[in-house]
Parts: sequence; structure tokens; C-alpha cells
Amino acid sequence: MKIIFVGVLVSLMATSAWSDEEIILDPRGSHHSFPHFWEQMFGSGRAILTLRESYRHDLRLVKNTTDFKFVRFHAIFHDEVGIYDEDKQGNPTYNFSYLDQIYDGLLANGVRPFVELSFMPGKLASRQALQSFKYHPIVAPPRNYAKWDALITAFAAHLIERYGIDEVAQWYFEVWNEPNLDFWVGTPKQQSYFTLYDHTAQALKAVNDRLRVGGPSTAQAAWVGAFIRHCTERGIPFDFVSTHVYANDKSQDVFATHENIPRAEMVCRAAKKVRDEVNASPRRGIPIIWSEYNATYFNEPKITDSLFMGPWLADTLRRCDGLTDMMSYWTLSDVFEEQGVVKRPFYGGFGLIAAGSIPKPAFNAFKILHGLGTERYDADSEHALVTQRADGTLVIALWNYVAPGRSGAPTTISLRLRHLAARSARVLRLDADHGDVSGAYQQMGSPIYPTPAQLEQLEKASRLPSPEKVPIVNERLSITLPANGLATVEVAAGQD
Repeated sequence: MKIIFVGVLVSLMATSAWSDEEIILDPRGSHHSFPHFWEQMFGSGRAILTLRESYRHDLRLVKNTTDFKFVRFHAIFHDEVGIYDEDKQGNPTYNFSYLDQIYDGLLANGVRPFVELSFMPGKLASRQALQSFKYHPIVAPPRNYAKWDALITAFAAHLIERYGIDEVAQWYFEVWNEPNLDFWVGTPKQQSYFTLYDHTAQALKAVNDRLRVGGPSTAQAAWVGAFIRHCTERGIPFDFVSTHVYANDKSQDVFATHENIPRAEMVCRAAKKVRDEVNASPRRGIPIIWSEYNATYFNEPKITDSLFMGPWLADTLRRCDGLTDMMSYWTLSDVFEEQGVVKRPFYGGFGLIAAGSIPKPAFNAFKILHGLGTERYDADSEHALVTQRADGTLVIALWNYVAPGRSGAPTTISLRLRHLAARSARVLRLDADHGDVSGAYQQMGSPIYPTPAQLEQLEKASRLPSPEKVPIVNERLSITLPANGLATVEVAAGQD
């Protein structure tokens, strides 16, 4: 058994022989601010998909659950959005009709855009270099930087004219997407991206200096230090740095090592690397935004569609606390077509919500963790987050993490609650019997195209049951979690 002390005002006590771990809590102990950095932004399918009702339905569902503030997506400059064209004389023309519908729809639902400035309009591209996604974005530099600058200027000026600078100044503008991979064919890769960044940032700031711009929006936690050096040495404006990482990224790509970094550790190891680079730079303290992260960048049903996501997400919050200002889970919904039109629910899509608006366990994990407090108590546990809300309620997240491909036994965690008058706690669970839709889907034969009646049944099966009331006896309660189970325990003084 492992005994964990939370706070400084604790003492060793007798423990139960049947507990795997005991956590002794004292609400007078040491704690620090715990902003909900993991639920401020989500990624989503590309820009044009935001016009679909299915997309907006899922957006509203996640908004109502997490109250997230920003959404990020690719391809606002893709030809299907229709912003850029040229007349017969080669003069630029602009059409903001779809753009307005896209951003109006977000703002009407209480979500602001985190604007990823990508990809290259066909008539502005130096060559027709197509990336492999289903919608084939053009990933070449502009053939004429004066025309690119004019596009950025017209784009930003239109946004300010339509929404006002006080609104648009609250958005973020991120230059491109993953230029260190196959989303950018400029050469040399890094320097040509920096040229794109310089033009874009300066064009935006020339429209209004209050617009927030940043980069390098790289995969694998790359180029952040070089980006900061480039900008500071040349006086190029940047208001934040952004990058991406996935838990199955290879150590060779992220750290240039040959370590075998577990899936539970990769994201926050990368976050520490970037935080250290920023702290060692001339711009120490500049906001760090992880504009994409997830447990995998593959379609793996046993990961993104499964209960595994609950403990993985909770543990990622525990590890990444203090290392970042904002993290954007990729993605909020499986209204998503990078690999083609979705063929069935539960194919291992990145979204919290499966095709047909069926909430996955990952959705319920965010729902449960949304209830955590905004102060965190120190706890040397790999299976717990101890937090407190403004009203004094303690909210403790507990989980039983089991890595993919491994079997795991149930675990029991005992909470010893000192100096609290509460007689009971509210326990909210996510496991095979609570909030996991997969059983109901299998029982109906795993239909490829669920009928409306089946979709209604699946939505009901996905719902989390009401919290259970658990008595606190002799300042103690115990929670048993199955493999990859997640729970929160809410304790308020005097709670009946």
C-alpha cells in the first residue's frame, strides 16, 4: 500500500489493509492556482465543415459541457471557402461570404475562432503541391508575397470591420500548420516558414497592433526555440508560441533520443521541454499554447473510442499543470474528413463525439473533469488530482490507468478526510457500467449506419448516471476503480 499526504498539516495514521493507496487530505494544506488549461480550446474538422448542422450540434454539446472558449481548424484559405481569387488581369479579388457564415456561426454559439492561417489559395500558390488529406490542401509558399500580404491585410481588415477590434483582439492568429512536416514544401523548410511568418505577422500588426499572432505551429514540439530567436533578433512581433504533440510521437522526433517514452508521459515531457526553452529565451513568460494534442495521431478505436481516454486525460492534466497556458484537444467531433468521409461510428476518430452525435467516453471524461476546482493541493500520487472550488468544496479525481494492450486489475484508493465535517460525498464514475456507450453499441449488433431510433438509444446509453452518495465513516471513504476507471469525489463541509 502507498500512503499519500496532501498538504502540510497531516499526520501518519493507521491504514486499511485492503487499500492499494491511501491519500490523507487536509483542507488547510498547501495549494496553488489550477486554471482549467485543458478545456479552453478544442480542435475540429476543417473550416468548411463548420457550416454543417451536425458540426454545430456537436460544438454546442461540447460548449455546454466544458464552456470552452476557442476552436481551431485548418484551411480557412482553402479554395472551397472561396476567399481568394484573381481576375483575368491577375488582380486579387476577395469574397468573404462563407467566411462570415463560418465565424458568425461560432460566435453565435459562444465560441471564438483560434484562427489558423492556412492553406495556400490555388491561384496564389507558387506550385500546386497537394498534401494527402482528402480535401488536398495546397502547402506551397505564395508565388508573390505582396499578394499574400494583401490577402492577410484584407482578411484582418474585414474581420475588424464586421466584428469590431474589441472582439477580434480577443482572438488568436496562428501562422500555418505543422510546417516541419508535409504541410509545407518551402525550402529550406524552417527558413522559408520564417519568411512566411514574418510577412504574415507584420501584415496583421499593420492592420491593428492589438491583433494577437504567433507560431510556429509545429508538430513534435519542434522549432520553438529557433522561432523565438528568429523573431527577437529581427524584431518580428509574436504574442504567443504554439506547437503540437501526440502521445505516440517518437522520442527521436521530439527529443532526438532513442528512449522508449510511455504514452502516459510523452505529452507532458514535451510540454516541459518547450517550457524550458521559453524560460531560457529572451521572452520568458510568453504564453505557450499546445494547439493540438491527443493520445494518438492514428485511428485507434481501442484508444480514442475507449475508456482509456479518461485516465489518460486526467493523468495528462496532473503532469502538465504549470507547463502551459492552453491545450487544444484534437478534436471535439468526428465531423471530420482528413482520411475521407466517415464510414461508421467508432472507427478510432479523434473526436469526443462519434458520427451521429454519439458521445464517447472521452466526452464524459471532459464532463467529469470540468467539475474540478481552481485550486490544486499538492499530492504525491500518480492516480489523483486534489482540487478545491471557490465555495470550499473539495473535488478529487481518481483513476486506474492501464496502458493499451495490457490487462489491469481493479484498484482501491482510500481517502482520509481530516478537519472536514462532511458526512457523505458525491461520487461520479466513468467506467464500463457508467457512461461508456460501447456496450450498448455492441448489443445492437454494431450497426454501420445506425437508424435514428438506434442513435437515440446510443445517446441515452452514453449518459453519465447521477452521482452516487457515499457515506464518510470515521473521516474515511474508499473508492474501487476497475481498469481504466475514472471517478471524481466531491466533499463539502456539512454535506448531507
